[in-house]
Amino acid sequence: MLTRAQRIRAYAVQALAVLLALLFLAPFYFVLVNSVKSLGEIMIDAASLPEKYLFSNYSRVWDIIRFPKVLGNSVVITLLSVGGIVILSSMTAYRLVRKPTLFNRILFTAFISSMIIPFQSIMLQLVRVTSLLELRGNMFGIIVCYLGFGMSLSVFLFHGFIKTVPLEIEEAAVVDGCSPYGVFWRIVFPLLRPIVMTVVILNGLWIWNDYLLPVLIIGSNKDITTIPLAVTRFFGQYTKQWDLALAGLAMSVTPIIAIFMLLQKYIVEGIVAGSLKG
Repeated sequence: MLTRAQRIRAYAVQALAVLLALLFLAPFYFVLVNSVKSLGEIMIDAASLPEKYLFSNYSRVWDIIRFPKVLGNSVVITLLSVGGIVILSSMTAYRLVRKPTLFNRILFTAFISSMIIPFQSIMLQLVRVTSLLELRGNMFGIIVCYLGFGMSLSVFLFHGFIKTVPLEIEEAAVVDGCSPYGVFWRIVFPLLRPIVMTVVILNGLWIWNDYLLPVLIIGSNKDITTIPLAVTRFFGQYTKQWDLALAGLAMSVTPIIAIFMLLQKYIVEGIVAGSLKG
């Protein structure tokens, strides 16, 4: 049985948790409520419930930004980028862990060091290099850039987790005639599922919602426009169509929120497993 003081502390913690939940959910309330209002009603009072629910805002956004097209672009870019990051970073981290040579230690240090470089400091150089290599304005270019920027953190996460995999399992597989690639893909990689899901979720959220890198690489190419770029169409120099922009924002975050809710437990599982065994 809890003492009176312990019950009071428990109630206080629960009340604080509820207040924090309401604080973090407030932006979602404003997005959803204002997405079904007229622009004039938003300007008058953005916090109140709508007098008339204008679900037609969603159909207008669907047609204006060609939502199925931009949704498909975002899905393809996110899937290919995240898949490439998982494959390349896991293989890289495995090599760095199992072959701790001086070169590999320096390479791992370079990966970690690159994480502290602000993106804004290399924007101009990135534009010049991608223009020189003809990577701007096409889907292959944006995927290559995401692979480069996503590798550092992913290698760091895989590196810590792979060190927890017992080496004896791999040695037994080699004795049974398994090739080096077979050892990784058949033995090691299945054991990395928790950290794989962590890497997928972290990079997927970042790539899906990213605006700055697509605007630099994709530019004005409407054939491969992503959802964040398409939503900015409602913000002009003199007018801002908040009713349509918020409806587009609500449509864009729905898929990624659904995926995150389904897979969020793997984030905690992966991080906790690495911290306990690493």
